[in-house]
Amino acid sequence: QLRLAESGGGLVQPGGSLRLSCALSGAGFPFYAIGWFRQAPGKEREGVSCVSTNGGTTAYADSVKGRFTISRDSAKNTVYLIMNNLKSEDTGIYFCGADWTPSPSFCTRRPRYAYWGQGTQVTVSS
Repeated sequence: QLRLAESGGGLVQPGGSLRLSCALSGAGFPFYAIGWFRQAPGKEREGVSCVSTNGGTTAYADSVKGRFTISRDSAKNTVYLIMNNLKSEDTGIYFCGADWTPSPSFCTRRPRYAYWGQGTQVTVSS
């Protein structure tokens, strides 16, 4: 059973930065594509970013391009989301999802992931 645990959220001022972590426990990390999603109150879950199993493919929502960077560290079974120049509209609960895929270069920002973490709150406010 794969388990995911997000961490790194918090309260930050506009223009600030955070690094979110998604730690995976259980076998098979190299075979899971990972996605980061967020959900604001009253809104649907939004696909923020994703990374393929080989790390060679990444994707970002238009709203975060140039500000967020996703990466994976196979030695630590962890995927990171570095968020810079944060804005109030980035506020929400951030979730990571994982799904096994035979394609090393595939990932999706659609919430079609089999495994999910519990989420970490990010609040951007002055």
